[in-house]
Amino acid sequence: MMRTLFSLIVFVCLTSFLRADEGMWLFENPPKQQVKEKYNFDLTDGFLDHLRLSSCRFARRGSASFVSSQGLIMTNHHVGARNLHELSTPENNLLENGFYAKTLADELPCKGLEVLVPVSAEDITEKVNAAVKPEMSAEEAQKARSGAIAAIEKEAADKTKLRYEVTTLYQGGAYHLYGYKIYNDIRLVFAPEETIAAFGGDPDNYEYPRYCVDCSLFRAYEDGKPAKIEHFLKWSTSGVKDNELVFVSGFPGKTDRAYTREHLEFQRDVYFPWRLQKLYRREVVYSAFANRSLENARRVGDDLGAVQNYRKRAIGQLQGLQTPSLWGEPKKIVEGSPEEIIKLACAEESNCYYAYDLLELGEAFNSKTFQIARTLVRLAYEIEKPNGERLKEYRDNNLESLKQTLFSDAPIYEDVEIIKLTDSLTMWREIPQTLLDISEVLDVDKNKSPKELATDWILNSKVRNVDERKRLAEGGIKAIEASQDPMIKLVLKVESAARFARENYEEAVEAPLTAAYAELAKKRFEKLGTSVYPDATFTLRLSYGAVKGYKDDDGTEIAPVTNIAGMFDRAEKQKHKEPFDPPKSWKDGKSKLNLNTSFNLVTTNDIIGGNSGSPMVNAKGEVVGLVFDGNIYSLSNNFVYTETQSRCVSVNTDVILESLRKIYKAERIVKELGF
Repeated sequence: MMRTLFSLIVFVCLTSFLRADEGMWLFENPPKQQVKEKYNFDLTDGFLDHLRLSSCRFARRGSASFVSSQGLIMTNHHVGARNLHELSTPENNLLENGFYAKTLADELPCKGLEVLVPVSAEDITEKVNAAVKPEMSAEEAQKARSGAIAAIEKEAADKTKLRYEVTTLYQGGAYHLYGYKIYNDIRLVFAPEETIAAFGGDPDNYEYPRYCVDCSLFRAYEDGKPAKIEHFLKWSTSGVKDNELVFVSGFPGKTDRAYTREHLEFQRDVYFPWRLQKLYRREVVYSAFANRSLENARRVGDDLGAVQNYRKRAIGQLQGLQTPSLWGEPKKIVEGSPEEIIKLACAEESNCYYAYDLLELGEAFNSKTFQIARTLVRLAYEIEKPNGERLKEYRDNNLESLKQTLFSDAPIYEDVEIIKLTDSLTMWREIPQTLLDISEVLDVDKNKSPKELATDWILNSKVRNVDERKRLAEGGIKAIEASQDPMIKLVLKVESAARFARENYEEAVEAPLTAAYAELAKKRFEKLGTSVYPDATFTLRLSYGAVKGYKDDDGTEIAPVTNIAGMFDRAEKQKHKEPFDPPKSWKDGKSKLNLNTSFNLVTTNDIIGGNSGSPMVNAKGEVVGLVFDGNIYSLSNNFVYTETQSRCVSVNTDVILESLRKIYKAERIVKELGF
């Protein structure tokens, strides 16, 4: 990790040198020159348009792609795990047993799930900035931009049936308007057993070599029939070769590569330690609950898996920031400069972040029941305001998606809700008052224990009933204020403090940071233009790289591609102990498999969380891999990329096809994929 971390010095100084295959590039500004110079490949508009229109955003969870003209969607097993969890029953655990729909009629509807396809992009920077006047303060400018953005989104949506989202790029240096076609009738087609999808479990997470069939297949429907898709990715029949050029198209979530030193110090000293504190305690609570019974394990499995993944990622990121000898000497900050504004804003963030996280982000009341109740309360009040004055989640362009999620009848388990809420209430009461000066909120039913409160609020709340949600939503403010539901009453009691925490955070932290980073971005634009890529924002990006192994810290040469034989060998060496025991279907079908079939592969593509489910294509635009992870050296990608050891980890499509044919007998799907 030393070589990876050393480049933090270069990064923090905001140099513009792009290392090797670095970059999560906008499709509007693709790295044509870089790819041509390094790989002698012409990145044509036709290639890019086809790849862009074949790519999807899978809800707010990750990436995906169309792989047939009949709406077949490929993503990761772990990206679709929530739907597998919701479709499971005590009698049939789809995570444990896997699933294959032998006919179209057998494909299972996924409640509340939507897939978004990016179909348009427009630079609206001038329109947004025109709303800001020179005499405005940072807070006033922020509100002016927000109002302009809401108006632009609404105007675009009124003209089409698309959903529009304005995304801030280059820390405020640019604003782009993205239009998405929405598919909200999504059905499960195929998923392998979790023991092969996540073979190696938590011990192998972020490690390599790997042996995971982290894949699931869904289908988009329109008017009750499979959607007719013009742009979809064909599967390669030739596999991949060492040093072969490959591209990844997906929705990387968030990077902080343009952060100043002071901003990174906040991440190191406040954000990551606090995040890890929450993750550690939740992992213990969820694990204890899961260990009580198989049914408990099924119910909490999705939450536990997510917490374990976030915990391991956060540890790696924090370790990267906790190496002071690699930061170099701090530079003198000029009074009144953007760097000073950022420093002051981060000092303010250190003071107000805990209240913002616990109250506005709802971490003090960690439960789906609370989130549903809050959405109902805020929907009632926000819908009465002009569109431009609402919280952004409740603007017209977001209402359809919000209501689809709100009225989904996906199962919510009371016992899981109680343990989650009990833990978060306990954590809340442990917070020193010096960090959270909201004593009036802390007095919420102080005479009862966290467990008593959680049990009372969860068991006596009716908001988990979809009909009750619809009644409250239709009744508006009058119905909300008349409700005796304990969770609605809780939300109303803490709402003023939560909104204050949000307003304070937006005004004292977000507004000055936006203004300062926009100034820094302006200076970089004057010097570099769009020759550099913006930080990731969960919008569609392109990365390029090559199939390439690396040397581990101890000098071990790591080959880029694993095979099926290696998976069985790893299982034998681990004596088939969980999580190194492949499912019965694989053990029974071993003799039918070609053990030389490629399994997982590593490449130099620059990726981050959110890229899970991204298709990896070759120079012909054919799918050769399905991104599902990074190696341990990629955990610093949030702050910096280095090609030396950082690697993107993907499922080779060869192993997906081999298992569909010989393990799952899914000939219907194999034929649809063109084989």
